[in-house]
Amino acid sequence: MRLPFFKIPNRLAIAFLAGLLLVQLLGLAVWWVSWPPLGPTPLSFVVPLDEAAAWEPLVADFRAQNPDIRLELVQGDYNTDQAKAIYTADLSTGSPQHDLVYMDVVWLPWFASEGWLQDLSDLLPEEELAAFLPSELAAGRYQDTLYRLPFKADLGLLFYNQALMAELGVEPAQTFEELIAQSQRVQALGLVPWGYLWQGRQYEGLVVNFVEVLAGYGGFWIEPSTGAVGLDQAAAIAAATFLADTMRQGVSPQLVVSYGETESFRQFLGGQSLFVRNWPHFWKRANQNDSPLAGQVGLASVVAATGRAPQGCRGGWGFGVAQNAAHPEAARRAIAFLTSAAAQQQFVLNSAHLPSRTDLYSDPEITGAYPFFPEVLEALENNSVFRPQIPQYDQASRILQTYLSRVLTGDSTAEEAMRAAAAETRELLAPS
Repeated sequence: MRLPFFKIPNRLAIAFLAGLLLVQLLGLAVWWVSWPPLGPTPLSFVVPLDEAAAWEPLVADFRAQNPDIRLELVQGDYNTDQAKAIYTADLSTGSPQHDLVYMDVVWLPWFASEGWLQDLSDLLPEEELAAFLPSELAAGRYQDTLYRLPFKADLGLLFYNQALMAELGVEPAQTFEELIAQSQRVQALGLVPWGYLWQGRQYEGLVVNFVEVLAGYGGFWIEPSTGAVGLDQAAAIAAATFLADTMRQGVSPQLVVSYGETESFRQFLGGQSLFVRNWPHFWKRANQNDSPLAGQVGLASVVAATGRAPQGCRGGWGFGVAQNAAHPEAARRAIAFLTSAAAQQQFVLNSAHLPSRTDLYSDPEITGAYPFFPEVLEALENNSVFRPQIPQYDQASRILQTYLSRVLTGDSTAEEAMRAAAAETRELLAPS
């Protein structure tokens, strides 16, 4: 009969203990939220190997000025395609490891269409955005939304050996016919084994070379606004034929089908050819103290058909923020810093890459180091061509690479290959 006497105090005691525990848990939660972070916010991005050295001082400067953010440069023996594969795998998980997305201009439509990138329209004020090359800024938009802020531009150019050109007593070639003729003349004089080197390996570089020649004949690959495909038209067949003819006529070596940018330029620096097609930043390598051609390398526009303006293929890289970034505000701060005029100037001086800001092409320090920059700006604005900016670009490029390689190796005629490439490309772009 005494049991009811003990029930009431036991219940009160339990309630008291439960309340005390709740208070302690709330206190711990407040302490956890208000406690300062254990270290700087981690942030990282992936770069191709050939850019890593130029990035390191810029990353160090960012860390010094932003001690609350630990910016990491992820570098390895990565080429552009491998960097793309890393980002594609990372972004497709939905929980990306890399909040910062450092991307080639042709990746943007694909990444944006997948919903992998954040809208950056409000990252910089309009007057600051106006400082960028309009074409570079436009290339960072997909369906009128800014997803990529440009960091560096690029443009295909024709490098030539000035001493050999002086032997010929002529100006550098401006047309396809002059390129072949000057190459054959310097070969006939026994001065070099080859006249013209380019990138013929089955990779994106082959596509870039083809796009320049195609534009030089007045043709087009894909019209992004309509989906029209021009690969089976006369200009495309002529472009593929020209590339194959450089080997058939002995102006380019058969081994050009294994060359990328580095291999072809190494042959040029070794005195093996009169011309090489490449990107502007290779000029720095050509003029290093240990270069056999230091002070003897000139630059010109790529060539075109008679009566047509040359069209160098555009490249370029910029920054985006992953849609599900763990630290989006830190990523935005990093982009604002890295794309600033001061940061770009430092990077350009260290690397000879083209900036994305217009005023830097007339910057005294930059033009003192790279006197050809003002002419390159004019070419960027008036004589350049972008690859088609479409979400299916990666697949379209692989189709084109496959059929171009068949032409170069003699497994198919240019007409057969381009017709097949056009058909597969139309099938790729057809509404599902």
